[in-house]
This record gives sequence, structure tokens and C-alpha cells, in this order.
Amino acid sequence: MNYSEQPAWRAIQNHLPSDYRLTPDTEPAEEWWDHLGHRIHLDTYRNPDAAVKVILFHGVGTNGRQMSTILGHPLAERGYETIAVDMPGYGVTDVAPGALVTYDDWVQIGSDLIDVELARDDRPIYLYGLSAGGMETYHVASVNKKVKGIVGMTFLDQQSAVVRRDTAFDPVSGTVGAVAMKALAKTPARSIRVPMKSVSKMRTLVNDRAAKKACYDDATSAGNLVSIAFLDSYLNYRPVTAPEDFDVCPVLLTQPAEDKWSPLRLAKPFLDRITRVPVRTVLLENAGHYPLEQPGLDQMVDAVDLFCAQNGR
Repeated sequence: MNYSEQPAWRAIQNHLPSDYRLTPDTEPAEEWWDHLGHRIHLDTYRNPDAAVKVILFHGVGTNGRQMSTILGHPLAERGYETIAVDMPGYGVTDVAPGALVTYDDWVQIGSDLIDVELARDDRPIYLYGLSAGGMETYHVASVNKKVKGIVGMTFLDQQSAVVRRDTAFDPVSGTVGAVAMKALAKTPARSIRVPMKSVSKMRTLVNDRAAKKACYDDATSAGNLVSIAFLDSYLNYRPVTAPEDFDVCPVLLTQPAEDKWSPLRLAKPFLDRITRVPVRTVLLENAGHYPLEQPGLDQMVDAVDLFCAQNGR
């Protein structure tokens, strides 16, 4: 399946401002990349004249097409080359037969994709991540240091008890969830799949009720199921580089001001530990976790554009 055959993303984008909705003339090209048995889907706006490439990572309640609508296409309109990836288990990527996908796989895929793109040409690469994809940009950059800059919609450090508690479905599951998942992941239960909305604060993905229903109706994003093994690896992942030692590239947080899932207070303690490279925060007015609102959407595009311009094209 590709996105031309998948109607859910169109229902979701109907809740975006009209100039952020893709049309048949503005939809990205769809590419497929074989990676260790996975057939990974890429939304691409290829532009050989672009000075910069931006790779977009979704979170645990979104997919690559939702990244293309809010940022991939807007940046392409400004002359960037953008690539939005569907990580295995999300979007229309085909998972390798028998594979039990973990968050570690996501990090490795992000790193390998950078190498694939650099093998095509040597243009600078920036990473952007929404929700869990924000910290994924950090994890990937810690593994593969060939990136020029990273941008996160949020940076959720799952090693923090406060982050675990406040981003889980409820405080109880947030307090005991990581330990429980680690124990279950050592049993045959590790392959059991559970609704992501039952273990996370998915109800705060968007601030519009009708839009939330459209997101929940999408089994490839907010309505998705994930395995116990994935949850264990996500909650208990340890980065290669501690924030105090991170010196790879500048960091930008584009923080939605009305984010009910991961407010600024949850990202700040982690970002405050990064002192060896510039770290900047831009607040997106009126915007929710997955931003549908103006002026936050335009402010996000402007901030990423300026970040790339300031740090080298």
C-alpha cells in the first residue's frame, strides 16, 4: 500500500489550514528503501538544486505523511529537499516478515538513512522530529555525527521519572510502566501488541476534538498498536552520548505553546544539560502537540528555515 491508497491522512489534513493541505499537484513522491528486510516508505521532495536536506521523523502517534503536511512540503516550497520516513510499524512501511521491531531499530534506521543520503551527495543534513521523534533526532545524531543540526518538537528524556509519569496514560502506569515492560519483554508476552493510546497520553495529541477522532481512526498513526518489546526498548533506551558530552551540532526546540502532552517543562531539564553546542527554543503560539494551528505552524517553518540558514547550507 502507498498513501495514494490510504485515505486516513487526508481526513487528518482536513483539520490543517487550507494552505497546509496537500493536493494531487503538491503531494510528495513516494519512494521505497529496503533495509534489513523492511520495505521502508519515504515521502520525498527531491530537489537537486537544494543546498540542504531535512530528514523528518514522526513520533508514536503520527507517521511520515503527517510530517510532510506540516513541514516537508512547506520547506520544499522554500527550496529544501525533504525526506519523511515511516519507521517500521507506522505509516505504510512494510515490516520484515517475523521481525519484532524495537526503538533501537528506529535509531539505527535513522542513522543508516543519513548514510544513504550522504552516499547520493554531500549536501548538509538536518534532522527534525515530532514528539518521540524529537529525542530520536538526538539519539540518531549521537550515533551518526554527520548531521548539521537537530530540531525537536519536544525532547522527552524517558530516563526521567517525571517525564515517564507525565507522558504516560496516567501517573500509575507512568511510574511502573518501564519496569513492567522490561519484565514482560523477557517473556513470550514481548510480542503482544497493545494500543499506543492505552499506554500514552495520546488523547492530548491534538487540541481539536474532531481532529483527534480522525487521528484515532488512523491505524497507521495515533490508532496504532505496538509490541511490548517496542515499548520496553523505547522506555529503557540509553543514548550513546550523555547530554553533557554532546558536541555534534546545534539544537533547536520548536515547542508548541499549548502542548498538553509534553509542555516545555518536560524538555527543559534535558536541554539544560547540553552546554557544548548552541541550544535554542522557539515557542509556537496557539499550537498543540501535533500542531494544527496558526500562527504556530508558520512560526515552526520559519524557525526551521532560519536555523538551517544560520548553521550552514
